[in-house]
Amino acid sequence: MNAPMVLSPEALAKIDKAIAKYPPDQKQSAVMAALAIAQDEKGWLSTETMDFVAQYLGMPPVAVYEVATFYTMYNLKPVGRHKLTICTNLPCALQGAAAAAEHLKQKLGIGFNETTADGCFTLKEGECMGACGDAPVLLHNNKRMLCAMTPDKLDKLIEELK
Repeated sequence: MNAPMVLSPEALAKIDKAIAKYPPDQKQSAVMAALAIAQDEKGWLSTETMDFVAQYLGMPPVAVYEVATFYTMYNLKPVGRHKLTICTNLPCALQGAAAAAEHLKQKLGIGFNETTADGCFTLKEGECMGACGDAPVLLHNNKRMLCAMTPDKLDKLIEELK
């Protein structure tokens, strides 16, 4: 490999495991997993990291950029240690997501797509997370889904994460 190592051997082993799930001539099918692994390690996806993933998977960098810019789970700039994404689509909105989002903005002192001064929290507005019956729904760092998020539950979460 000509490119300098951008990811750790542990991250590359995880990507290799994802690649192994596909036929040998379809390495690029692991692009979403590879980006998630890279983001878990780096915290966000710089152009350098995406270029490395593209080279590692043998695909054009633009194809990787297309994936990374299409899906909101990928961070294209640094975010806080805790990324909170609240669904504001209609089912969640009808169950109090707008009020929950306003509560988070006030509590954290930031708006959507902003990070607290201490680097602890980034607040994002999300699309449907497929849990409409549990609205309003919040996703923590793309991994942990929290349901029926009332202002009281949000306050408890913020304290837990600080």
